Amino acid sequence: MTSGEHFDAIVVGAGIAGSLMAQQLGARGWHVLVLEAGVGDGDQDGGQASDGERFRAAPAKVPSSAIAANPLVPSPDVLDIGGVTGGGYRADGYLIQNGPLPYASGYLRVNGGTGTAWTGLTPRMHPEDFRTEDLGYGRNWPISYDELEPYYRAAEHELGVAGDLAEQRDHAGLPFPDGYDFPHRPAPASHLDRMLAERLDGRHVLDPAHPHSIELRVVGTPQARNSTATDAHGPACEGSASCIPLCPTGAKYTPRRTQERWGPTVTLLTRAVAGQLHADATGRITGVEYQRYDDPARPATLTRRTVHADIVVLAAHAIENARLLLASGLGNSSGQVGRNLMDHPVLLTWGLMPEQTGPYRGPGSTSGLEGFRFGPARAARAPFRIEIGNWGWGWAAGPPDDEVAALLRHGNRDMPGDAGAGRGLFGKALRQAVGDRIGRQFALQFEMEQSADPANRVTLDTRHRDLLGNPRPVLTYDLSDHLKRGIAAAKAVSDQIFALLGAQDHSRYEQGPAQPGWFAYGGRTYAYRGAGHGAGTHLMGAHSADSVVDSWQRCWDHPNLYAVGCGSMPSLGTSNPTLTMAAITLRSAEQIHRDLTGQRGAVGLPVPRPTAVPATPEEASTS
Repeated sequence: MTSGEHFDAIVVGAGIAGSLMAQQLGARGWHVLVLEAGVGDGDQDGGQASDGERFRAAPAKVPSSAIAANPLVPSPDVLDIGGVTGGGYRADGYLIQNGPLPYASGYLRVNGGTGTAWTGLTPRMHPEDFRTEDLGYGRNWPISYDELEPYYRAAEHELGVAGDLAEQRDHAGLPFPDGYDFPHRPAPASHLDRMLAERLDGRHVLDPAHPHSIELRVVGTPQARNSTATDAHGPACEGSASCIPLCPTGAKYTPRRTQERWGPTVTLLTRAVAGQLHADATGRITGVEYQRYDDPARPATLTRRTVHADIVVLAAHAIENARLLLASGLGNSSGQVGRNLMDHPVLLTWGLMPEQTGPYRGPGSTSGLEGFRFGPARAARAPFRIEIGNWGWGWAAGPPDDEVAALLRHGNRDMPGDAGAGRGLFGKALRQAVGDRIGRQFALQFEMEQSADPANRVTLDTRHRDLLGNPRPVLTYDLSDHLKRGIAAAKAVSDQIFALLGAQDHSRYEQGPAQPGWFAYGGRTYAYRGAGHGAGTHLMGAHSADSVVDSWQRCWDHPNLYAVGCGSMPSLGTSNPTLTMAAITLRSAEQIHRDLTGQRGAVGLPVPRPTAVPATPEEASTS
C-alpha cells in the first residue's frame, strides 16, 4: 500500500462495530480500508493453539490472558488497577487515572477488539432506557426504541443470537413485531438457573426506592452463542467454562465470523495505529495518518503513512475514538469530546447454597432477574439487571485454586470440630471439602446503569505518551449519588434473595488490593467492578451544541466523519451494550451508503452494485 492511496471509506478499528461496518459497506460494493492497531490472524505463529496455551499458563484468567503482550499497542487490563490498604487505588497501566474512583474496565487492542473475549450476552435495551432524561436524570437519545427496533433484528441475525422471544417480551418488557423470532433457540438453562427459578419465581422482595414489592422471575438471557450448529453461524456451544476469553468450538460470535464474509473490496491492515486525522478548511476529513510497525518488540521498524477516503469511520472503542479526536483537535465545537465516559459498575454478591449448584459448567451466565431494570424506582436510584453467575466465585473471590489453598492452610471454616478453622485439610478430607465448598458456590452480578456525566471524561496530557509517541488517555471517573443509591438498593435486594434461598452470604467489601472500587456510602461499605462496557465520550444528540455526533453517528463538525459504537450512546440502560452497538452501527452503514452514493452521483460516477442482501428488513422491503 502506498502513501496517498484513496478509498471510498476508511474504518479505524476491527472490533465488532468496525468489522460490521466494513462488511456492510463492502457488501454494497464500496472499497474499504480497515486500520487495526493490534496484531491479528496471520501476524503471529500458533494462532488459537498458542492463545489456549497462554490462557492455561496465565495465573489470572482475565480477558487479556490469552493474547500476547504488545508493548507498542498495550491493552488496558483489569490487573492494572488495585486497591490500597487504608483506601484509594493505584493505576499502573496504559490508562492514566486521576479520578476519585477508578475506571475499572479494560479493553483489547487486537484484531477483533474486545469482541474476541466478550461474554456473548446480547439483551436489548428497554424502551425506557432511551429517555432517561424524561425520568429525571441522564440524557435522552435522539432516536427511540421503535426507530432502532428493525436494526436490533438485523443485529441479532448478524451475531446469531439465541433466545426465547416470549420470555423477553413477557418478563423483560421488550416489544417485538409479530412473526419475528431469534435466529437460534434459547441456550439451555444451567442447573443453578433451574434451582433459583424453583425457589424464587413468584416470590417478592422490597426495593428500598420503591413503595411496592417487586416480583422475582428467572429469565433466560439472549446471547450470541450457537445453541445449535448451522452453516451460517458455525458449531454449537459445548458448555466450556473458558469462553471468556476463548470459546474452543467457535460457537460464540467474534468479529472473525464477520471478517470471513468480507468481500474482495475490503482490505484489512493490522499493526496500523491511527494517530492523526487531517481536515481541510471546510471541515471535511482529507486523510488518516497512521504508524505501521512490523514487530511489536522493535519500535525502530515504524513507518508513517497517510491514506485518504471519501468517508472516515472511527470504530476503535469509546476511549480510543476520543483519544484520536482529541489528538487531532477535531469534532469538539460542543466541548463534549471525551466527556460522559460510562461503564456498567458491577456489585458482586456471593455465597454458598445449601446444596450443590453445579458451577463451572456452561457459559458464564445464561439467565438473570429483569424486574429491577425499569419502572418508577429508577428515578430515585440507578436501575440494575441481575446476572446469575455460573462460574462460582471466580470473579468475586478468586478461582477454585484459592479455595483449595485456604483449605490446606486453615481447613473448612464453615464446619465445626476436627474439620474446622485452624486445622489444614489433606487427602480424603481435603477432596471432600473442596467438592462440597466449591460445588455449592454461586454469585449474583448486579449490573448498574451509569448515566452520562460530563465530569467523567477522557483527556490527553502530552507528558504521558506511549512507545509510539502518541498521548495516552487520561481518565477522570467517579460514581454519582444516584448510582451509589442503586448499589445500596442492589445489596438490600441481594440480602433478601439470599434469605429466600437459605444461602450463606460470603460477600465482603474491604479496603485493600482486591477492591480498587471500594467506597463508603450511607454508613456501609461497598465495592464495584468494571463490566468492560466502555461508553460515552462522543455522544449522539439532536443538537450540535451539546453533542458530538447526530443520530446517524456523523460528527456535527465534519460531514464525512463518523464516530460509531458505544461511545455514541447517550445512555446504557442495564443491558450489555454490544447488541445495541451493533444495531446503531448497521443503521449508520445505511446512511454512509447514501452519503457515498450521493457523492458519486454528484460527480457523475457509477454507484457500485451490491453483492449481498440488504442489512435490515426495511431496506429489503424497499429494494
